[in-house]
Formats: sequence, C-alpha cells, structure tokens
Amino acid sequence: MDVILLKDLDKVGYKHDIVKVKNGFGRNYLIPKKLAVIANAINMKKLDKIKEEYQAKEAAKLGEYQDLAKQLDGKTLKLGVKAGTSGKIFGSVTNVQIMNAIKEQFDMDIERRKIVLNESIKEIGSYVANLELHPEVTVELPFELIQE
Repeated sequence: MDVILLKDLDKVGYKHDIVKVKNGFGRNYLIPKKLAVIANAINMKKLDKIKEEYQAKEAAKLGEYQDLAKQLDGKTLKLGVKAGTSGKIFGSVTNVQIMNAIKEQFDMDIERRKIVLNESIKEIGSYVANLELHPEVTVELPFELIQE
C-alpha cells in the first residue's frame, strides 16, 4: 500500500514522503491516527500543491538563512560530554545534542534534520557539522567536545 505521510515517522519516512507500507500497518495504524493518507490521484494533486507552497515559503526564508549563516561564521560550538580516562565518550554525539547546544549558546533555532554529521563521533576532540539550511546555503560549524 502506498501512503503519503502527514508527519515525520522514525524508520518510516519524513512528512510528505510517499512510502510503501504493509496493508495492515497503513489501514490499522497510520490512516486512523491521521499520520498518513492513501496515495491516490486526488491526494497526489493535494500533495503537489502543498509542496509548491512549502517551496515558496523556503524561498522566502532564503535571506533569513543567509543571515544565520553569517552569524555562525567563525564561531565554534562547545559541547560538554561525559568520557572515560582514554577520551572515549559514553554513547555518541547526535544532531539533537548539537541542535540544543546551538540554541543554548547562540540562541538560534535550527531543525535537527538540517544538521548533518559526516562521521560517528565517539571521542573527545574537534569536529565539523554541516548545517544544510537551504539548498543554496550550507554552513560548516566547527565544534569541540570537552570532558565534563
């Protein structure tokens, strides 16, 4: 069964994605909870209109994203983590932790999906996160992991 997702769902897909799910999962869970609709011709036309509106909003926000990029240019984020004596941290650093640190230290709201980590971060040191704010605006944000 093909469905259009109305919300982001872990391990299924993102909002406005068309995904193939098992019939029972779609019919008994996604559709009754208003998490998805069936991907038929009428709903596909509605989805096209919604995507066009979303792209227009994002195009309008381009200047805002460029201002954010200028504000973050040259800044370094510092994250306190718990680590062992060898420098390995307990767990790993995720884009959610970086999102929270940006909000706390720079007072900026950036969606977690726009933060991309190129590697698995499991040791204390300096790293770089890519902030893909807009298709035309990408920022490299250096950050340091400091032992608490």
